Amino acid sequence: MNMQDTFIQKEYLRLNRELAEARKEAEYYKQIAVESGKKRLREIDRLSNVIAERDAAEKERLRLDAECQKAKKIEAIGMLAGGVAHDLNNVLGGIVGYPDIILAQIPSGSPARKHVIAMKESGRKAAAIVKDMLTLARKGIEPKDVINLKNVIEGYIGSPEYEKLMESHPGVFVRKDISSDLMPVIGSSHHLSKVIMNLVSNAAEAMPEGGTIWISAKNHHVKRLDTIFGEVPEGYYAVVEIEDTGVGIPEEELERIFEPFYTKKVLGRNGTGLGMAVVWSAIKDHDGFIDVKSAQGEGALFRLFFPITKRESVSHEDGSSSDDFKGRGEKILVVDDVKDQREIASTMLSGLGYSVVGVSGGEHAVTYIRDNPVDLVILDMIMDPGIDGLDTYKRITEMYPGQKALIVSGFSETDRIKEVLRLGASAYIKKPYILEKIAKAVADVLNDRIKKI
Repeated sequence: MNMQDTFIQKEYLRLNRELAEARKEAEYYKQIAVESGKKRLREIDRLSNVIAERDAAEKERLRLDAECQKAKKIEAIGMLAGGVAHDLNNVLGGIVGYPDIILAQIPSGSPARKHVIAMKESGRKAAAIVKDMLTLARKGIEPKDVINLKNVIEGYIGSPEYEKLMESHPGVFVRKDISSDLMPVIGSSHHLSKVIMNLVSNAAEAMPEGGTIWISAKNHHVKRLDTIFGEVPEGYYAVVEIEDTGVGIPEEELERIFEPFYTKKVLGRNGTGLGMAVVWSAIKDHDGFIDVKSAQGEGALFRLFFPITKRESVSHEDGSSSDDFKGRGEKILVVDDVKDQREIASTMLSGLGYSVVGVSGGEHAVTYIRDNPVDLVILDMIMDPGIDGLDTYKRITEMYPGQKALIVSGFSETDRIKEVLRLGASAYIKKPYILEKIAKAVADVLNDRIKKI
């Protein structure tokens, strides 16, 4: 091999080495570029996730803020409704109570009886509206039992209110599908019946040309459900569905349908505007949830979720007759700051055969009972001025532990009534005083037939 060939071979080897190094260097920078690109992509993904999380958090904040504002609005209206209800109950006491007293003095054949009965029924209808206001204020305390929604639904369908609704809407047909093994729930039959009544009534009114209402009730296991009215947690529920083929609810109005007085009806002609607000409050009082599906012209579907219970139902039937409500001279102390209320309760109870004394406040009650033991104290919860029913009962039981007491009120905070009952008071009834209601409650307490809340 001559020198020229040797030189060429060396150059060839050198160039190969440089080419390999260049390729290695290129691969190195290529790897750096790839890693840099991946890093930048990861950073872009991270920033995208941060932005998405912030957007989601902002949407959730706005949703919670809207719910908070709605809750504050409902609470404010509820407080107003509760205060008005308290005052109305005191006024209604005379309208509802005195007719019972007058009827006892009017001969059975007297034409005046029908006028007094009409006045009494009008008073009771007004009292029912007040009860709706208390439900809206979430201050209406009702005993909660183990109940079956099947009985509640069928009880409403067999009621005079339902018959009147169907007469007013002859083109509306109701179909029901209620599971035979429907599980029980904890609740107030009165309030849940009111919920069914309001939803069925709204469905009928949404079909002016006629249509069909489907009512179903079945057991369901829910795997967490998000609705426009909040989350339904996972669990076992008795689910009531009420669906109609009516005019539907426009999307922009759907979220507002449970607001008090938000209605498309003519106030005074089609109700008070409280029906759906009462539905909402009653469901919340039962630890339940609600979902609504609707669109304009496509009807509406209301789904109510009530947590099921494994507790067994307890019968409260006592087999008592009207004679059991008669007194045998037992001494009763009526404590109420409103004179008319004291007189109504005292007159009713005296007519039943009890020995009755009335006082105007808690301090007077404590002073009287110190030297004059009684068989039963009927105690108003809210009295002004002076101490309220809870503080009065505390002072009385310091002198007479275990003193039987019946708590009455047109409006009161739930926790204070429960505190009185926890301390030993026997039972609670709502004003206004109605003869059969107070007669039964007093007899039940004196004879230890007590159904506490």
